[in-house]
Amino acid sequence: MRFLLLTALLVVGHRSMAQRTLFTLKNGHVEFTSDAPMERITAANDAADGILDIGAQNFAVRIPMRAFKGFNSPLQQEHFYENYVRSGDFPNALFEGRIIEEVDLARPGTYRVRAKGRLTFHGVIQERIIPCALAVDAHGIRVTGSFDIALADHNIRIPRVVHQKLAPVTRVEVDLRFEAPAQR
Repeated sequence: MRFLLLTALLVVGHRSMAQRTLFTLKNGHVEFTSDAPMERITAANDAADGILDIGAQNFAVRIPMRAFKGFNSPLQQEHFYENYVRSGDFPNALFEGRIIEEVDLARPGTYRVRAKGRLTFHGVIQERIIPCALAVDAHGIRVTGSFDIALADHNIRIPRVVHQKLAPVTRVEVDLRFEAPAQR
């Protein structure tokens, strides 16, 4: 899978390989909340992986759908996997793109930026711009942010019987830690 992510990053890249410094996602936490009138559903995923090219400011992040845990019940989790995200057909969500603002990611500091790219979720690709914060230190880069996903935009239908239990818009929060390559 790392090969696929690297390939995706190289496709969106524009600098020669000699100028690349690739950071790898070591700790990725993704959480979603569906806040409907009759039920609040929250689940989290710590299995995200990805890469970030700090020179070209390109990235790719993959989130395995079956790694979400913490649902209110096992049946709710099963419905999420099988009926809504259809994890058998669409096992991963992918966000790949670039950081819009020009920032020196090799320099420690905190930066407010926007990530622009393609979000692939439930087999539907959408262009997105997501505001996020980057905290750069000697060991890596921490990316935090939140955004909404309208289920209808990704062809996820809410059956009438659960309309009051599943929100049409889901809030997603990310906390990703990209680590610097090991020094030789």
